[in-house]
Amino acid sequence: MTDYTQILLEKDGPIATITLNRPEKMNAYTRVMMQEMIDAFDDTDADDAIRAVIVTGSGERAFCAGADLTPDDGSKPFSSQTEVTDLSDEVVRDGGGRLTLRMFQSTKPLISACNGVAVGVGATMQLPMDIRLASDNARYGFVFARRGIVPEACSSWFLPRLVGQQQALEWCMTGRIFDAKEALKGGLVRSIHPRAELMDAACELANEIAENTSAVSVAMTRAMLWRLPVEDHPMKAHRIDSRSIYKLSRGKDAAEGVQSFLEKRPPSYPGKVSKDMPDFYPWWDEPEYK
Repeated sequence: MTDYTQILLEKDGPIATITLNRPEKMNAYTRVMMQEMIDAFDDTDADDAIRAVIVTGSGERAFCAGADLTPDDGSKPFSSQTEVTDLSDEVVRDGGGRLTLRMFQSTKPLISACNGVAVGVGATMQLPMDIRLASDNARYGFVFARRGIVPEACSSWFLPRLVGQQQALEWCMTGRIFDAKEALKGGLVRSIHPRAELMDAACELANEIAENTSAVSVAMTRAMLWRLPVEDHPMKAHRIDSRSIYKLSRGKDAAEGVQSFLEKRPPSYPGKVSKDMPDFYPWWDEPEYK
């Protein structure tokens, strides 16, 4: 898919930017947007030249105002109108969850540049991003209880891990809208920036990754830090740590990392995520929706 209608995908050197592009509806989320975003993440993962992905919204008011409550096709905003008796049927699956699961699988670092209102899926889609930046006019809301539904997009898994159980419960049970300062205090975002400076800050961070690190190392590190903390014993992390160090230390990126350090010059890592990941990656079995 290349002709996107609800997002923009732009590449500038090692940085890709995905922009939610429905400013007339405050970038409200639709099934089309979901499909286009998943396709864009497929694209950035497949492109070895891309080292980091920034996600932001178009316009000056919103990152994403949540699910489109008045879809153009007349369908229900939250789930399929198709009636099924088997809840393991694919038609039951939440569209926000389809997106966040794809983001969870990304091999590239994901940076959120939240430039305004982010409620419902506009907030939950940012949870699997690795680093979240906010503009000073950003507003967040896990508003599901105020709409008669429940948190979606796998947020019951992501949110407590990011901000702690008590904060997650408070934000979700009240469903209130809160500002960037509260998001920062609660651990949801890394930093707050004037709106005009937000993308510059996100690009600076993305370039720091791109200019100084091995793509293979970052891809492995991302998978390890997202997946291993939920294991039931540190031995399971030790297994992956040990295998990773053993394999990567014998590779060309490790040689370049040491040599560039000794020569006091910027590194030029030759490794590619598409072909140089360790042979035991992925070490997990991806669960299916059943």
